[in-house]
Amino acid sequence: VVLLLSLLGLAAAGKLLVVPVDGSHWLSMREVVVILGQRGHEVVVVAPEVSLHIKPSKSFVMKTYPVLYTQEDLKKEFQAFFHFSFEQGSFLERFVKAYQGIKRITNLGVSSCGYLLQNKELIRYLEESKFDAVLTDPVLLCGAILAKHLSLPAVYFLRGIPCGLDFDATQCPRPPSYVPRGFTQLTDRMAFFQRVKNLLHDIPDIFLCDFAFEPYSKLASEFLQEDVTVRDLLRMGSVWLLRLEFVLDYPRPLMPNIIPIGGVNCAHK
Repeated sequence: VVLLLSLLGLAAAGKLLVVPVDGSHWLSMREVVVILGQRGHEVVVVAPEVSLHIKPSKSFVMKTYPVLYTQEDLKKEFQAFFHFSFEQGSFLERFVKAYQGIKRITNLGVSSCGYLLQNKELIRYLEESKFDAVLTDPVLLCGAILAKHLSLPAVYFLRGIPCGLDFDATQCPRPPSYVPRGFTQLTDRMAFFQRVKNLLHDIPDIFLCDFAFEPYSKLASEFLQEDVTVRDLLRMGSVWLLRLEFVLDYPRPLMPNIIPIGGVNCAHK
């Protein structure tokens, strides 16, 4: 009995590789990562040396890699990216600003990911560490690339991905009749012409996501030595932990491997 109990104790703990995204994304993920560490799981967080919020903790091991941008560069890019979210204007004006903002933050993310993948010492450490899974935010795809390289199941922790790529990757329905698109200011109750407007908003998304995520496809293909698309990487997600709360978000379909965890980053008793 003692032997069986000791084996159960070993089975209860796992080894988790965490590849986070800086900013508010990490602030939402951090509490989960800390609690996993406190519960006996071995957690390794990989992050660039320059970051806004990703800092060491007693609850996890932190591995950093050097980058060529500075703290001021990073802060400037994040401020420029989020500034357009609060500006008013026509759809075209907001679309152009979104295009510019996403391009800036994508370039930063691809640059950081490139430094990580080129760090042979760190990659060798990850290959030898025998992790059980990768926890990452797929809004930047470096964690997904590592999950494929290490042949590990990927757990995605996210609020959403532009252009409905999360719907596409999970083969989840997204009918324009009641799932409102971003920037439309529509609700889930639409008249006929509002549904037409909602449908038309999918057209520019095709071009928006091509330029925003294509650099990751090129980066992954070079690193993995095979042709890889963004959708290939996203489809690797075994579990999607979606920070949705239907008290605040409009109704939408969910697939069996999509788990709503809205409010996970709120204070609790």
